[in-house]
Amino acid sequence: MRVAAACFLAAALTATAVPGAELWIGGATTSITPDKPVPLDGHRGLRMSNKVESPVTATALALESREGEKVLDQAILVSCDLVAIRDGITEKLREKVKPRLPDFDVNKLVFSATHTHNAPVTLEGRYTLPESGDFMRPSEFVEFFAEQVAGAVAESWQKRRVGKAGWGQGQAVVAQNRRAVYADGSAAMYGATNTEKFRAIEGYEDHNLEVLFFWDEKDRLIATAINVACPSQEAEGGLAIHADFWHPVRETLRERYGKDLLVLGWPGAGGDQTSRPMYGKAADARMRKLRGLTRLEEVARRIVNGWEEAYEAARKDIRGDAVLEHRVQQIALPHRKVTEAEAAEARTQAAKFADVPAQRWNFRWHQGVVDRYEAQQAGTEGDYNMELHALRLGDVAIATNPFELYTDYGVQIKARSPAVQTFVIQLTCGSGGYLASERAVRGGGYGAVIQSSRVGPEGGQVLVNRSLEAIGELWKK
Repeated sequence: MRVAAACFLAAALTATAVPGAELWIGGATTSITPDKPVPLDGHRGLRMSNKVESPVTATALALESREGEKVLDQAILVSCDLVAIRDGITEKLREKVKPRLPDFDVNKLVFSATHTHNAPVTLEGRYTLPESGDFMRPSEFVEFFAEQVAGAVAESWQKRRVGKAGWGQGQAVVAQNRRAVYADGSAAMYGATNTEKFRAIEGYEDHNLEVLFFWDEKDRLIATAINVACPSQEAEGGLAIHADFWHPVRETLRERYGKDLLVLGWPGAGGDQTSRPMYGKAADARMRKLRGLTRLEEVARRIVNGWEEAYEAARKDIRGDAVLEHRVQQIALPHRKVTEAEAAEARTQAAKFADVPAQRWNFRWHQGVVDRYEAQQAGTEGDYNMELHALRLGDVAIATNPFELYTDYGVQIKARSPAVQTFVIQLTCGSGGYLASERAVRGGGYGAVIQSSRVGPEGGQVLVNRSLEAIGELWKK
């Protein structure tokens, strides 16, 4: 029995013992920082930028698997310093890329957002904007952004050369569940914990740091992708354009490993997470003061330390023949049902904001529930359709989704995946809102109420199962 178990374990740990192929790798980064003030995304009220604290960028990583002259599969993965990939953005980017890369399947272009709350708005009508002034409207920024990103995508593809890949896991305490639970069973995002009514932090935290590494033929590190199960909201607020903790992470890694190192920031399942502590704040502040660090620098320090932990081991297992497979699916998820009581309350709240231009965000937030309820009653709502990307790179699986996905779902996918290491990337190729866990919906609060989510726990389980089915297909060979 022990011999059989050992053989099984050896087989599981050498999942890439399938015929490999030559891996071609290319990359490019570009600024998406506007040269004028812009409305900033991520808050309920309008914020117009007044400075650039750190540049916002987009980084493209091109991958192609070949056997001789035969192309086996392709992918271009793009990480963008935005709050989300709003509806229509993916299609617009693909339209711009298609004529530039006629030999590439644009359906295998994958766009994800880091979820910084200090990036430009990309959706017209989200806020009531000034009628005049020297600023860039969302539609203008989208045109600028799309042109910059399309150029970086084309450049990454043109630069691809034979290379090597590796993967590793480190640990970094970045994600901290941001939902406080109280004695009456209710929950609140960023709720107070220094009260006698406080009972628990609601959910799990994933501190694993999933990392991909890419080298050229001479074993020089050229790119890395870092999957953190937390949105980048440390610098949230204010009027500055800001890439959040990804900026000091990139700068530190480039200082240590080469000024041209490409760094992709991938947010893992972290719809219920924050990098800011919910308790122990005084101790946290004291330790930062002793280290001479801001909170932004402290988070970056943890990520870089975890990255280096993974790199130290991963560079002992550099693969030149890692299999690349990429599958794209359109999947349908059931909408979260709006109750009659929820619709009535939303209608009352929407009426309060309907004629107040400064409350445009709040009006849309509530009115959207009313519209959904009416479509539901009329039988015209249908399903929520999303694009799912499942990739295999050697022993690694990657699964994407467009949501602010609660960590419970990401943990399910990782735990049940047949891969040695699994990356879950949220906020990809769409913007589906929060997808809360069953226990979060019971507790209520922002991020779990009907206004916050189009898809509920039932759809969340469908997403988990379909993601695992897609990953499983890549491990059948």
